[in-house]
Amino acid sequence: MASDSNVTVVGKIVDGVDSSLNSVSQDLLITLYKRFPILGESAFGFTYGQIVASFVIIIFILLIRPFLVRLIIELLLKLAKKTETKYDDLVIKNLKKPLGFSFLILALYSFLSILYLRNSFANLILSSMLIFNFFWIVWAVVNALQGVIYRATSRLSKDLSNELTHFFLRVVKILIWLIGLSSVLSVWGINVTAIVASLGLGGLAFALAAKDTAANLFGSIALLFDKSIKIGDWIRVDGVEGIVEDIGMRTTKIRTFKKSLVVVPNQIVANSHIENFSRRNVRRIKMSLGLVYETTNEQLEAIIADIKSMLKNHKQIAKDETMLVNFDNFGESAQEIFIYTFTNTANWQEYLDIKEDIYFKISEIVKRHNSSFAFPSQSIYVESLP
Repeated sequence: MASDSNVTVVGKIVDGVDSSLNSVSQDLLITLYKRFPILGESAFGFTYGQIVASFVIIIFILLIRPFLVRLIIELLLKLAKKTETKYDDLVIKNLKKPLGFSFLILALYSFLSILYLRNSFANLILSSMLIFNFFWIVWAVVNALQGVIYRATSRLSKDLSNELTHFFLRVVKILIWLIGLSSVLSVWGINVTAIVASLGLGGLAFALAAKDTAANLFGSIALLFDKSIKIGDWIRVDGVEGIVEDIGMRTTKIRTFKKSLVVVPNQIVANSHIENFSRRNVRRIKMSLGLVYETTNEQLEAIIADIKSMLKNHKQIAKDETMLVNFDNFGESAQEIFIYTFTNTANWQEYLDIKEDIYFKISEIVKRHNSSFAFPSQSIYVESLP
């Protein structure tokens, strides 16, 4: 958190610039008064010279601001090209907006100084703007160095480098925001330490209110380091099935196959059974094939042998996985053959194409052996007629 030293440092900077600017503005006004005596007359507590000079200065700074920002950025980029790394170029490009804001501060500073409106309140406003601009610069630098953070996290885990980078950036940006806010509050004379200490009175209530938030935070950390899921995975958790779109500090966003977005708290994800379909490299084909009872044993044996041979020779069937083709059951209306095997891909579209091809081949085998598929039916036997 910020201390009183922040206020002192900012105050010295403001006073130093103020003294220089006051000297320049006084010389400028004296010159104007000598050349145009009418400017020495006053209105609303200000001389005409002050009013004209203040507006001329602020308009001049605002007009040259885009040119100066572009000039400074281009000069810095030329220097950055001499280095091998690209990150200094990114940092300089990200400094464009904070640099432009610096000129706005200078314009307001000049306006107030020429009109002699510099008082304690004006100093607080300007000091707060300077602090805001400083932390804006820090924020811009952090954004520019995302690549460095990504490279560092990829050394820990290539699969989770994106998630770890996003998580780390969020934590750092929250810290920047908190430190910047506390610095501004300190400038205004608000005792941040006392505020934090006073939270102890309501600490129990705050802890109870933040219990779920803390649980979700630790849940997100557990998910990242357990490597159970990552962005892009197809998962099923707590009754929700879909593609993981984002793993945040509090929630995990899952896009279902109906294209609706389901937001699940991380504590639920971390404490639930997760079925990750993306981690498999094969997909199962399981079916029960029913043949009519007119099929003889010789036909059944030939059909089973041909189906086994077809699956073993199929290029898209996983040979290292379990493969079963057996006469399994006498059903109510069919003799049932049990087929159990795996494709060598987990891709859904490819799996459906392979499954379709196998079904066609099985149909050809059954027809070739002069058998047919059974369908639910009943036979009624009449013992005698009236």
